[in-house]
Order: sequence, then structure tokens, then C-alpha cells
Amino acid sequence: MTGLKPLTVYSYAKLNLRLEVIGRRPDGFHALVTLFERIDLHDDILFTPAPRGEISLTCDDKRVPCDGRNLVLKAAALLREGEKAVLGARIHIVKRIPVAAGLAGGSSNAAAAIAGLDRLWGLGLSRARQLDYARQIGSDVAFFLYDTPFALGTGRGDIIQPLPFKARLWHALVVPRAPVLTKDVYGALGKNRARLTKPDGDVSMMLRSLKAQDPAGVGAGLFNDLERPILVLKPHLARLKARMARQESLGVSFSGSGPTVFALTASRGGALRIKDTFARSYAQVFVAQTY
Repeated sequence: MTGLKPLTVYSYAKLNLRLEVIGRRPDGFHALVTLFERIDLHDDILFTPAPRGEISLTCDDKRVPCDGRNLVLKAAALLREGEKAVLGARIHIVKRIPVAAGLAGGSSNAAAAIAGLDRLWGLGLSRARQLDYARQIGSDVAFFLYDTPFALGTGRGDIIQPLPFKARLWHALVVPRAPVLTKDVYGALGKNRARLTKPDGDVSMMLRSLKAQDPAGVGAGLFNDLERPILVLKPHLARLKARMARQESLGVSFSGSGPTVFALTASRGGALRIKDTFARSYAQVFVAQTY
């Protein structure tokens, strides 16, 4: 059996450059069209084999649950049951991605667990098999199983089309202390919108801008259908977004279900200057680039 040596997997965050909610599916989930960007903000996940079969999880951030609520443990349980694995693992998360921020830290950690345990336990899973497990865990998990900086997500956001664009974008991210639950955001969306989304053609425009490596075009096309319900739940975040838009940004949007607000900038210097401005008022401010 291969594996059996400790290993570390990087677990990256994402931004949604566009997120369109186009309706409700028969299974109750929302149908999405979203443009993912992987950014270089990441957690480290350390996997150590446990030959006696136990699976344990620790994290250096006390806000992260290390019980059955954590998607890493859900992924581990699914793999062990589905693949009849007999080994265990001691898993430790070094947390850098803000918790519950719309950056998919939990989903990314789950994808890292699938990939990491596949290697640790020597399972030799195909991409298709990994994706089967990912879709049982959550909609964003599948994106992180592809080594791609950009991808188009459809279905629940779990049908992934990698995009071979060479664009590298700079961002300033502000994460306010305004926790928002994804289920509440989608609940508010249903109550406040009769028609859910802008035309799909706007996605095509964004794709053309990315292909042309045109940050200004990308910034002009930033869009998130969840912005309205986020602001219904947390109306004060409108002031943060407006303030960021007055900086040297090419566009400002929420990522996922928030509350993270990110600005797309023309350069690293612009992102750093926005960070310096907002770090005076917010504890969690980051500069990130496409990865």
C-alpha cells in the first residue's frame, strides 16, 4: 500500500467574480452560473497516518469546530466508508482563510481532505470518483479538485468547466465582523426577488475580458445576485462596499454569500493601499492574487 508518510496540502480560497442565481432546481437547491477565481490565500492541512484507524481533527483557530460539523471529518468518513479504508489519520488545520466569510474555506478544506486522504491512504481515486464525494459534501467543493485559477460553475455550482486563462488579478479583501449564514441569504433571496438574475450574456462578456487579460473589463462585470439579500440582512455593509468603490478599484463585489467585500485593482500597489486604508478599521484585511 502506498502513502503512509505525513503530508501537507494547501487549501486555497476562492472569489466569485460573477454569481448568478437563475432559478430553483427540483431538488430544492438553487441553479447557479458562477465564475470562480482561485486566490493565493490558503490554509495548510497536515495529514499524519494513524495505523490503528482513528480519525481526529485539530485546528489552531478555536472558532473552527473539530467535530462532525466540520466538512473535513465528513469527507474523511465518506472516503473511509466508500473505499473500505482501514487506516486512519490525524488531521491538523493551520487556518488563514477567514471563517464563514464567503471564501469557501470549509469547502476548500473538504476538497483538500479528499485529495490528501486519497494520497495518504493510497486509494488511487479517479477525478470522477473524487467528484462523487465532493458533491455529497457541498456545492463549492468540486471547484477545488481542479488545478485551475478560473472555472465556470453551473448546476448547483458543482459542474465545473476549467478555464485556461492566463490573467492574474490583484484584490484587496475586507472581512467585516458581520456573520451571515448562507441559508439565511438564500432565504432572503427567495423573499425579495421574483426574477433571479441578469442575462447569461454578461458571463460571456466577463470571459472575454479574462481571456484578453483586461482587468478593467473584469472589474466592470463583477456581479453577485446574492448582494441584495446580504444587504437585507446586513444593511450596514452597503457603506463598506461604497467606501471601497471610492478607492482606486476597478470594481467591488461580495464573494459568495458574504460578508467579504473585495476590490479588484490594477496592481499590487493599489491593493496594498486599499489594505492600508481599511486595516485601521477592520481586523481582517488581505491582499490576494489569482493563483
